[in-house]
Formats: sequence, structure tokens, C-alpha cells
Amino acid sequence: MESEAPLPKWASNPCIMGIDEAGRGPVLGPMVYGCLYCARSYQKTLSSLNFADSKTLKEEKREELFENLKSDESIGWAVDVIDPKELSAKMLKKNKINLNEISHDSAIGLVRRVLNMGVLLTEVYVDTVGDAEKYRIKLSERFPAIKFVVAKKADSLFPVVSGASIVAKVTRDRALREWVLDETADNMHRNFGSGYPGDPGTKAWLEHHKHLVFGFPSLVRFSWGTCTPYFKDIVEVLWESDKTDEDGSSSGNGKRQLKLSNVGFTTSKRKSEEIESSCKGRCKFFQARKLEQLTYF
Repeated sequence: MESEAPLPKWASNPCIMGIDEAGRGPVLGPMVYGCLYCARSYQKTLSSLNFADSKTLKEEKREELFENLKSDESIGWAVDVIDPKELSAKMLKKNKINLNEISHDSAIGLVRRVLNMGVLLTEVYVDTVGDAEKYRIKLSERFPAIKFVVAKKADSLFPVVSGASIVAKVTRDRALREWVLDETADNMHRNFGSGYPGDPGTKAWLEHHKHLVFGFPSLVRFSWGTCTPYFKDIVEVLWESDKTDEDGSSSGNGKRQLKLSNVGFTTSKRKSEEIESSCKGRCKFFQARKLEQLTYF
């Protein structure tokens, strides 16, 4: 049962849920968190459905098992697909959010989503990210009515997590297969391999698709250290007006000196207008758009 479908009767009985991810390590594509849930009374039957850690199964078998669980009215599932641009933006923002935190937030979001649907979750099994006990405490503090089991290799230990692993892996595989490249360069192609940094096909794709000004296509997690070596010849970008002070003088080292006026304490609106009209400062239109006058190309 997909998460948007009507809530089945069994969901009002005590239920268990497994959570697992796919695509944590690759430099290409989304990271996907998947969950699978069912009535606790269905646990024994679940064990007989031949779910296994998705990494140990061939793609055809994963696809077959995913179709089986989708058609099983005694099972529910949901996914959270985290776009590569979102991953990189969070990891590079001023107040950085690391991959473990992003993973925790995704798992917490899935628990909350299933609870909000009205499912009576009493036990949740999670493959650990970071310290298992700290993660368990974090989850338990947010959802005190649920018993959490956080363990390494949970996808091999608990069938409900194995099922979640298949949901996550198949969803990510399909997302990569069907990925529409935003960029329109003529020489772009989709032979990017597995997306893992050690894959020769992925390395070749990154080398072929790097741009020394615009970086990589949006499929790439540009915050990954894997990307750094590809930019040893990257074009240096000099941002507007870093060399010039508000009074028109140079700071000498090419960087604007910090003044109280820069942080909003002393410069009046009139003073700002005077600077702009005297041509010593830069017009706000150009400042906002990082535009700079060029005398040559």
C-alpha cells in the first residue's frame, strides 16, 4: 500500500516499521530513504517473503520484490527522495548540515508521515547512521510512544528493514534511469555508471561533463570531495567591488575593509545616495546582481 492510499483496517492495530536508505555514498543522483510497515501480527509472514538486503540482490530480483510488496495489501511503504542539489546546498550553507543530520531528519520525517496517516506504530527498526545509541535516544525523545531498535546491518537482520531497503534502492535506481538532465549541451550523455566515486564510468562522466566556469550538471553532488580534483584548472571568479571601499579607496590587499557602516550602524540613507551619485560606490542594481563594468573581454 503506497502512503497516499486509503488507510487499511490493520493499520489501527499495533504496527512495526523498517527504515533504510539507498545512495548515501554516490557522487551522482539523489539519496533515497524508504520505509516499509505492516501489522505486528504480519511479521511472521513478512519473514517468508524472501526480502533481503537490497545490495545482495540483482536488479531484476529487487524489481520483482518491489512489485510484490506494492501489490500486498498487508504492507505499506513510503519514500523520501533527497535531490542532489538539496544535499549539496545543505552541506555547503553557512550553518552546515552534515549528511548524518540530513539522514536523521529524513528518517524522522518518514516516521512522522506514517503516524500522521493514522498508523499505530509501536516498533521501528532503523539501520544506524552514526552512533547507534545516540541515534536511538534522539528518535525516542521525539516519539516516546514508539520502541526504536537501531542497529548496524539492520537490513540484514530484520525483514521489515530488508523490505525498506528494497523500496529505497529500487526508487533510487528508477530515479537515475529516468533522470532528465536540466542542462542542454549537445555533448551530454547518460552513461554515468553507478554514480559511485570509484566507478570508472562515473569518473569518465565527471571528467567529460565538468565546466571550468559553471561546474557540474545538477545531477552531481558538488559538495562531495570527489569533485575537487576535477577543478584544478577552474576559472577564478572575482566578485564585484571587493577591491573598493565605500569611500573609493583601495584596502591594499584586494579585500574591503570592515567598517561600522558596512554592518548598518552609521551610514545614513542620504550618505549612501551621495556615495552612489558620486560614482565612488556601485549602483544598487549592479551590486545586487554582482555585475561589474568591463573594459575588455
